[in-house]
Amino acid sequence: MGGRVGGEGRPGVVVLATRNAGKVRELRTLLADLPLLIETLDDHPEVGRLPETGETFEENAASKAATVARATGLTALADDSGIEIDALGGAPGVHSATFLGPGASDADRCRWVLERMVGVEEGMRTARFRSVVAVASPDGRLSTFEGTCEGLIAMEPLGEGGFGYDPIFLVRTHGRTMAELSLDEKNEISHRARAARSAVAHLRKAAGPPGGLPGA
Repeated sequence: MGGRVGGEGRPGVVVLATRNAGKVRELRTLLADLPLLIETLDDHPEVGRLPETGETFEENAASKAATVARATGLTALADDSGIEIDALGGAPGVHSATFLGPGASDADRCRWVLERMVGVEEGMRTARFRSVVAVASPDGRLSTFEGTCEGLIAMEPLGEGGFGYDPIFLVRTHGRTMAELSLDEKNEISHRARAARSAVAHLRKAAGPPGGLPGA
């Protein structure tokens, strides 16, 4: 994505294309050192429900970012992510947030996974978080960045931090679930952090040198 970050008359603005408070918190932290003003959909009530009808994380992230960029006239950043569990054939995958319906909670989805993993030995409980971050400009330009984090499905939920499947995702390198990590620790190794770091490099280049938000 060339040109300046932001949009017509508002250079240096990026809109996070999500209403998930946990994602907003993580993304704000990951983007904090950029010379950009970070807005969210709370700042843009004119944006309706975002489409998530794709069959891949990339399709969903791209669709959400492009929708928000068109609606706001500003650069938009969207993430689509989920958990892939090998013993369940990669499920729930791209449907991680939706497969139990709109009324299901994070706890409901974690419970569903654990019920289907009863009797599965530790060595067969492999899983990964996958994230695709998309950056879209109002003129239609789009870039995507992917990150993964390998781990295991825990025997029971542990930890109070994070959101989604974090309480049942054991990070082997740390010996704790994602929900037991601090935000700083999570942002060192998470799938979203890895994808976002590539997006940050892209946005920094587009933002131009410090003190000059109009990009190259």
